[in-house]
Amino acid sequence: MPAQARTAAVRPQWANARRIVVKIGSSLLVDRAQGRPKSAWLEALADDVSDLVAKGKEVIIVSSGAIALGRHLLNFPKGELPLEQSQAAAAVGQISLSSVYQSVFKARNLNAAQILLTLGDTEQRRRYLNARQTIETLLGLKVVPVVNENDTVATTEIRYGDNDRLSARVASMVSADCLVLLSDIEGLYTAPPNVSQDAALVEEVRQITAEIEGMAGSAGTELSKGGMVTKIEAGKIALASGCNMVITSGKVFNPLKALGEGARCTWFLAPSDPVTARKRWIAGQLEPKGVVAVDAGAERALLAGKSLLPAGITRVEGSFERGDSVVIRGPDGGEIGRGLIAYATAEAQLIIGKKSSEIASILGHAGRAAMIHRDDMVLARS
Repeated sequence: MPAQARTAAVRPQWANARRIVVKIGSSLLVDRAQGRPKSAWLEALADDVSDLVAKGKEVIIVSSGAIALGRHLLNFPKGELPLEQSQAAAAVGQISLSSVYQSVFKARNLNAAQILLTLGDTEQRRRYLNARQTIETLLGLKVVPVVNENDTVATTEIRYGDNDRLSARVASMVSADCLVLLSDIEGLYTAPPNVSQDAALVEEVRQITAEIEGMAGSAGTELSKGGMVTKIEAGKIALASGCNMVITSGKVFNPLKALGEGARCTWFLAPSDPVTARKRWIAGQLEPKGVVAVDAGAERALLAGKSLLPAGITRVEGSFERGDSVVIRGPDGGEIGRGLIAYATAEAQLIIGKKSSEIASILGHAGRAAMIHRDDMVLARS
């Protein structure tokens, strides 16, 4: 694999990161033609991790590859597999994947641990705290946790579906300083570089706006599934949780070492404001059930630290219950933040655009004055 081109000197966001989550996709880890791990690449990555641990850093890996390995062992055909075959492939491949990681880290005097997560492990507060404590304990013992979605039990309705967002949730869960998405592309471009000759690498993103989301493409494009769209979604989770994120090429040997030497990449920088444990959980662990769109006045109020009142809401989308997580979008369609909504869809539809004093007469009972209270909200903009 070729060496990656270098840009500026190493970023403080990387140099100063104490706890790092690294996401590895199947295409980087598994030779699909052979159905085997790319051993030389993984050995080089293990060298990188070993070097980081030796410097006092803690590293967590979120790894794909179980299904890719298992489907080859089971002689499944190419193409998308039905859920039951994907789960069978994951069950078989997970053993191989764990053995590979155990072997490469043992050779470097490090222990590896396998952690399988489902959506419910982060959606439910108690299970989230248990998973967090397990990872904390392993890191305290100088173990390298290797995390993957528990594909053998997750159904279509209760799964993450991509390891970009899973890695962001893990980074949020463990209060990581930096999330590294190793990709087949160097970072976020202003347009797909394989389509546009004018595409330029975006080296730094401080806020994920509608314009940034547009650069990632839309559903149905080549980069949408498991591509840049899910990486931008991961960025929203990470940044709202106070974790910096970087997208860089994994199609090189020693990609983490290259990153430390100034490899080409895109940095997503989190605001410096500290994030409380509860707000980190809201921002990073809950799957949004709907969307609440607000007008310009409400947007200004939210950015000033106010709660979201029904009067400033222009529409709601989705199907949600009281206490569910929803995305808050501004007049430009960009995400302002996320929060726990105080009303179910049916009631929310009735009171949007109304004054809080009218809620009781409209619904027939007294409800909360705010649709989303500021204590139940995490902003993506500042």
